[in-house]
Amino acid sequence: MSDEAVQSTNDDASMCKRFAVQQGYWKDPYIQLLVKSGQRRAPEINRGYYARTQGMHTLLAQFLQLNKKACQVINLGAGFDSLFWRLKDEDLLPDLYIEVDFRAVTSRKCQNVRIRPKLTQGVQETCEGQSVVIEDAELHSPKYHILWGDLRNVEELEKKLSKVAGIDFSKPTFFMAECVLVYLHHDKSDPLLRWINTKFPVAYFANYEQVNMADKFGIVMADNLKTRGCTLEGIAPCKDLDTQKNRFTSAGWQGADAVDMQTVYASLPRNDVYRIERLEFLDEMELLDQLLKHYCICWAWNDHGNIGLSSIKFGG
Repeated sequence: MSDEAVQSTNDDASMCKRFAVQQGYWKDPYIQLLVKSGQRRAPEINRGYYARTQGMHTLLAQFLQLNKKACQVINLGAGFDSLFWRLKDEDLLPDLYIEVDFRAVTSRKCQNVRIRPKLTQGVQETCEGQSVVIEDAELHSPKYHILWGDLRNVEELEKKLSKVAGIDFSKPTFFMAECVLVYLHHDKSDPLLRWINTKFPVAYFANYEQVNMADKFGIVMADNLKTRGCTLEGIAPCKDLDTQKNRFTSAGWQGADAVDMQTVYASLPRNDVYRIERLEFLDEMELLDQLLKHYCICWAWNDHGNIGLSSIKFGG
């Protein structure tokens, strides 16, 4: 699968998120500054993105609160995510927030930050008088960094991160990835997970991607993606929830757990779920149920500092 095809999945997901925001599923005043107009999606797709966004935020918020924000967040394959600005508005910014993606993606994002005053100002307000440096494809400020890099090259990634001012490999660090590892063959993703395991003694990894891909619905889903040029090279760990967890424990992580998105959806605050379910009429629940059963969030932890990372979970 070409790098361009992988990058196009960022465009598609970003437009889906923007459309869901336009429909009122969640609030994000920044995504319209980063992503061109969202294309109309079916209600079940919008609900799926709602569960994805809220589910990942649930784990991240617990991590930030546990560490009283004295920690780091590294967003792998961040794309056009607006999370930095949203965390700032929620007063949940960590000491350091780092994004890594292909150069073609980060250059577009840096350009948007450069020309959108609301985005630029949001970064500047966290600088405490220090400067923001926006280069062709990278951004550097005291709390926020956008880096270009290839996750398949761990040596390059380590060099990039080591040069980030203020990074502390011993500090609690939250890694997140949304439909990223599934595009990396296991001979590339396994070294990445092993490196994080050895380099960051206090780390938490939240991974959103496909699951149950060996059944009929999953096979059809993978075939449909393949016809669009999106071959899931890292599909092997997506067989079921156990294989999702095993990819982390076999890479040396202390513990791992996983639930499908149907479970995540059921764990979200009922009053908000009731609100979003009234936004659009859903013809039938069966397709939504199938979609939610074929995506999951898997989380893993290394807690050599014994700070209680295993307590961060859904319903925790």
